[in-house]
Amino acid sequence: MRSSGNCSSKLTRSLLALALALGGCAGRMPAPGTPVPVARVAVLPVDNLSGSAAPLKTIREELAARLLARGITVLPDKELDAFMTRHRLRYVGGVTRDDAVAFRQEAGVDAVAVTSLELYGESFPPRIALTTRLVSTGSDPKILAMESTALAGDDTPGLLGMGLIDKPQTLRAVAMDRLVAGLLAEGGRERTGPALRPASVFRNQPLDPGKGYNVAVLPFFNKSSRRYAGEIVALHFIRELVKAGRFSVLEPGVARQELLQYRIIMEDGVSLADAELVFGIMRVDLLFTGNVNDYDDIQGVIGAPKVDFTALMLNRDNRKAGWAVDTHARGDDRVYLFDLGRLSTANALAAAMTRGAVQTLVPPGTARQP
Repeated sequence: MRSSGNCSSKLTRSLLALALALGGCAGRMPAPGTPVPVARVAVLPVDNLSGSAAPLKTIREELAARLLARGITVLPDKELDAFMTRHRLRYVGGVTRDDAVAFRQEAGVDAVAVTSLELYGESFPPRIALTTRLVSTGSDPKILAMESTALAGDDTPGLLGMGLIDKPQTLRAVAMDRLVAGLLAEGGRERTGPALRPASVFRNQPLDPGKGYNVAVLPFFNKSSRRYAGEIVALHFIRELVKAGRFSVLEPGVARQELLQYRIIMEDGVSLADAELVFGIMRVDLLFTGNVNDYDDIQGVIGAPKVDFTALMLNRDNRKAGWAVDTHARGDDRVYLFDLGRLSTANALAAAMTRGAVQTLVPPGTARQP
């Protein structure tokens, strides 16, 4: 669901007050770095969260072509169009249970590729940010893999500017190659990046190291001026939780379907009654939510992206906040010499921040083995 709003930043205190007033089953995920076993995939049209015009059809075609080049059969466009028309499928930002069953039974696909475009710009330096996940089909859709990539044409200028990329199609090709390689865990490993530790961390009770958890991540309440920022930050959290190796994350399309079915509208964040209802209908152990206070990209070559958000984890067992973070950063915070360490897009910055946040919840190397 799209979320929006603009209020003052009192996130952590208000959410903690709610969580502390609230008074499992383990899912298995593929081990991190395991190549994804899919043979036939339906590639959905790109969900545009960038707020600007972009060549969505071309991006989808380039993704499909790279999957085909790696031996994966892609559902032909005519069959996909017929399927979407038959099922009146308009929302392409996720997969519902009904659609997952239909994709398996009618189209014979193993997984659906869901792609979100966060950023696209063709003026110099060109920029692009993409996130793709593979969702299994059948009665119990699971996120099999998820990858995100963000690039700007001046990320690595090199000596005398020889590393600059000024053509959008060239940058798009590089980004797409990285995206698909990480998504399919080529070489048996996934791409990682920097992690930025939150400004503050609250822990009430550590997670059981021997247990897997079913979790749902709801769209964050958006207080920033950036449209869709709440959904974008939620996607970053989903990616990092999937990669942590001990969480079975509810497919966002399924979560959205449940919220719509029960007419749960969270205009100002999660209420006490909402949290109780969500735990019941989604049957999850942990619930992640939060607020986005700032999510700003830059135009041109001057300035730095800025991201500010808070996140909260509610535990179904004790109806309390088990973990919360407050984090804010700029893309030039870790630059000391010759722009080394600069993060040029809000996507790259948010990825580093959510990675650092999840590492305070599940330190690296502690993933439960399947």
